[in-house]
Amino acid sequence: MPTPEEIETKFWKALRSDMTVFIGCEGALPRPMAAIVDGDADHGPLWFFTSRETDLGKVVGTMPQPATMTFVDKGHDIWASASGTLTMDNDRAVIDRLWNPHVAAWYEEGKDDPKLRLIRYDVTDAELWEDGSSLVAGIKALVGSDPKQDFQDKTAHVRLDD
Repeated sequence: MPTPEEIETKFWKALRSDMTVFIGCEGALPRPMAAIVDGDADHGPLWFFTSRETDLGKVVGTMPQPATMTFVDKGHDIWASASGTLTMDNDRAVIDRLWNPHVAAWYEEGKDDPKLRLIRYDVTDAELWEDGSSLVAGIKALVGSDPKQDFQDKTAHVRLDD
C-alpha cells in the first residue's frame, strides 16, 4: 500500500511528463491547458501561458482568484482534483525561464507579444488517486473481492501549498 507521500511523488512525476490539465475558475469554464512545473521540487506553483483573448486570459487578474484543476496521466495511473488560486504574473524572468518552442509557436511576437499572459496557479489542496480504474474495480468485484478497500488504500488527500 503506497503512502500519501509516494502517491504525491507519482503525481508530480506524472504531471511533469503529461502536463495537460483541465483548469477553470469563475467566468472561465475548465479547459485543457499545458501545466508547467518550474524546477525539480515536488510542489507548485504551476504555470500556464495563455492569451488575453481566451476566457482565462480575460478573467484572471493580479488578485488571486479561486480555481479548480483536474488531471489524469496518460496511463490512467494517477488522477487528481485540486483547488487553489490563479493570478496573472507576467514576470519577465519567469517567462524567460519557462519559455520553450511549444509556447513560442502560439505567440507571433514571441515573449513581447501583447496578447501573452502568464498565469500562476498556487495549489492549496488536492485529492490524489492511484489507479482509479473502474475496470479494475469491476474485475475485482466479479471475482468476489471488495474493490472499495483496495481503492481506499490508493488515495491521498494532501496539502500542496508548501
